[in-house]
Amino acid sequence: MTELIWDGKYDKDGRKIAPVRLALPFQNVETVNESVQDRQKSLDLFSSGHDSEWRNRLIWGDKKYVLPSLLSEFAGKVNLIYIDPPFDIGADFSFTATIPDNPITNQDETSNFVKEPNVIEQKAYRDTWGKGLESYLQWFYETLTLLRDLLANDGSLYVHIGPNVAHYVKVVLDEVFGFENYLNQIIWKRTPFAGSSKARANKFPTNHDCIFLYRKDADGYVFKHQYIDYTEKYKSRFKYKDERGFYRKTLLKTYSEETEKRLKKEGRWIDPIRTGAYPSYRQYLHESKGKQVEDIWPEKELEAAGDADDDNVWEDVNLPNPMADERTGYPTQKPEELLERIIQASSKEQGLVLDCFCGSGTTAVVAEKLNRRWITCDLGRFAIHTARKRLLSIPNVKPFVVQNLGKYERQTWQSAEFTTPEDQREKELRYRRFILDLYKADPVTGYSWLHGVKNGRMVHVGSVDAPVTLADIKSIAAEVWRSVGKGKESATKAAVDVLGWDFALEVNEVAKQIAAESKVDVSFKIIPREVLEKKAVEQGDIRFFELASLSVEIKTTGMEASAKLKDFVIPPQDVPEEVQKAITHWSQWIDYWAIDWDYKNDTFHNQWQSFRTRKDSKIALEATHNYETPGEYQVVVKVIDILGNDTTKLVKIKVAGAQSKKQKAEATSRG
Repeated sequence: MTELIWDGKYDKDGRKIAPVRLALPFQNVETVNESVQDRQKSLDLFSSGHDSEWRNRLIWGDKKYVLPSLLSEFAGKVNLIYIDPPFDIGADFSFTATIPDNPITNQDETSNFVKEPNVIEQKAYRDTWGKGLESYLQWFYETLTLLRDLLANDGSLYVHIGPNVAHYVKVVLDEVFGFENYLNQIIWKRTPFAGSSKARANKFPTNHDCIFLYRKDADGYVFKHQYIDYTEKYKSRFKYKDERGFYRKTLLKTYSEETEKRLKKEGRWIDPIRTGAYPSYRQYLHESKGKQVEDIWPEKELEAAGDADDDNVWEDVNLPNPMADERTGYPTQKPEELLERIIQASSKEQGLVLDCFCGSGTTAVVAEKLNRRWITCDLGRFAIHTARKRLLSIPNVKPFVVQNLGKYERQTWQSAEFTTPEDQREKELRYRRFILDLYKADPVTGYSWLHGVKNGRMVHVGSVDAPVTLADIKSIAAEVWRSVGKGKESATKAAVDVLGWDFALEVNEVAKQIAAESKVDVSFKIIPREVLEKKAVEQGDIRFFELASLSVEIKTTGMEASAKLKDFVIPPQDVPEEVQKAITHWSQWIDYWAIDWDYKNDTFHNQWQSFRTRKDSKIALEATHNYETPGEYQVVVKVIDILGNDTTKLVKIKVAGAQSKKQKAEATSRG
């Protein structure tokens, strides 16, 4: 077999460098569109030790961890994989974000800005293209190896790639999947790629992508031919009509006696018009499925432009119109028609479809519409948010979960970076000092809850394993008072910065209460995921940002509860100054919000939501809910800002219910 060799494919001992196969447990961070009945059923199944019903999965995480973590459950079970990996050198994770209109002014103040990639996304791009083509091929080879293990024996893989690297990718695919399992190289003709006029002038414009199709095994792979409608010019050839419909006369130059008998019996036979001429038969338009799809998929505009002979040009897949509802603003977004063809051709209903380059979520959206199960993942938080909104726009979308690797990824990082097997306490100490150093705080000793001091404020470093809770905050605040004015390694004022990876849902709600009760100034700051990346640490790209502040008013009347957003303050973070100036009303920061009206301390269940779309940029700021039984409930509100960051808040309420006539009479008599 011909093999492509690149620097980094083999180690010094001549062995191929294999992908990381570290399996980490997934954490559910949100369950979307699950009914109350289904929620209770899932809880009952879980409590009884049974597997809960299938839920489609939207996973936020790096595929180098996500794919091996899927293997334990899905090895050999995925029926179709479609991937659209980056293939244009210079591409990045930037996206265009929209600043919505101010709802209290008459002018249209909608504007856009480009959100640059964060350090994690930059690092992912460096891992892919950092050493040019060689690092790309190693990354691609490792990804393919894991995907092949996930693919079912009757499954297929589609790799959507640009012509600049297609020839290299084809050789790597042959190595991983086998040359004998190659099926097609599909040419998708599309709008020419953007480029300078000079570049276009010195070569033929590039206006196609390549899509490679491979099967897992030779026997029994799923494939169903696809058809497209005939052109109007082609249909005009069916100019005759009888009681069956439109038909054309098709010559029979060779035919058997059996064929002649069958056609005469069916009333299709047409005698030759003169001696020695060929007979013909009636070919009806409505009996044809259309033109069978081949391996060249041209764009729709060709036919209208008359750029080619009619027999060879057919209406086909094209990029969606810039104003189409399905457009999300993602520069690499693919049309739903393209995925419809692929999914219908190579999977059955209820088959499992995987896309580990989620982007704007097209694969998951089409799989959902075509009644397939799906799993999709992406490293970008904004990609996950965009996909969630698109899925929620589908009428009666089936319940799905949003997952990540959360604390397990952090635990793995902690064990690798601060390994001290003989002393767990020493490992924790080294971890905290590492975070304090990044925060530019000095370490302190002699306290249980306080770990450092900075600018006269004490500092607490949260654990990698668990969120900072209300009980933690009370203990921290109590210890702050003991530290005030006790020397160099102590606070000069009753104040503390609480650094955490995650925070309990109620922390924003109780922060003011704690500050008032204990007279301690408490500030919550997020430990950014970037600290997991050595390159980010070395470059000094680590910044700690305060939690966003959300104000929610919830009122109850009888069995009804109403929730109203009152204010939302987002820290500046890395938002450009011009963007901050463009926000003139707090609601412009909000792109999406959802409510779990009965939070049960498990996972956030999206029971109601409102979000902006290209078609309707307005967002509701109030919602109501009717409870079936009186009692005490926990209501959790989740807000996603225009950058894809989420903020949650928990509010406890009491639903009393309406009094009966007897209860009212008893209350009156007692009065």
